[in-house]
Amino acid sequence: MGIKAGAVALLASWGGSGMADDARLLEAAATGDVAAIRSELAAGTGVDARDARGRTALLVATHHDQLAAARALVEAGADVNAKDDIQDSPYLYAGAEGRLAILKLTLAHGADLASTNRYGGTALIPAAERQSAEVVQVLIEAGVALDHVNKLGWTALLEAVLLGDGGPERQAVVRALIDAGADVTLADGEGVTPLGHARARGYGDIARMLEAAGARQ
Repeated sequence: MGIKAGAVALLASWGGSGMADDARLLEAAATGDVAAIRSELAAGTGVDARDARGRTALLVATHHDQLAAARALVEAGADVNAKDDIQDSPYLYAGAEGRLAILKLTLAHGADLASTNRYGGTALIPAAERQSAEVVQVLIEAGVALDHVNKLGWTALLEAVLLGDGGPERQAVVRALIDAGADVTLADGEGVTPLGHARARGYGDIARMLEAAGARQ
């Protein structure tokens, strides 16, 4: 279902006029219609209006990578830490999905660096798994805890190794984490270290980086 069709369905499912106003704001956030966002807010629609999944307008804009819409909402006071029904917030989602410009926007407007997702992980952990070293570096420089352990027993460094492909981008992420001071000795819940995972997967370049940083199996 496209954005327009989804918005129409959403509007149809909301009963009162206030709910319809919320839905129009959410549609504008999804499509990046800044003029409509400002019009709805000026008419009294709450800036943190939510959809049926608990997503605020700012989180909807983040899902669709609508930077101008996100900026308009943040400038109007949208909460960058407001979580939906599955514990995603604009800040957490932007970090996990590599919405770099929106991530920087949330960091500049009160992102809670200790906030965690449904897996108990900070924004840095999923970013280390699948986003660029640039995204990871932004989160490191913001001050996100390097060695936070999620509910699966994994740190950002562990996820970069055991859920990555060992290629150049994961190597750059591992390098960024090591250079920032991540603990290369922290093992997962099974007692396997990042070095152990790297060796088991044949990630020679990563294994050598870890060894140079003092890792021992």
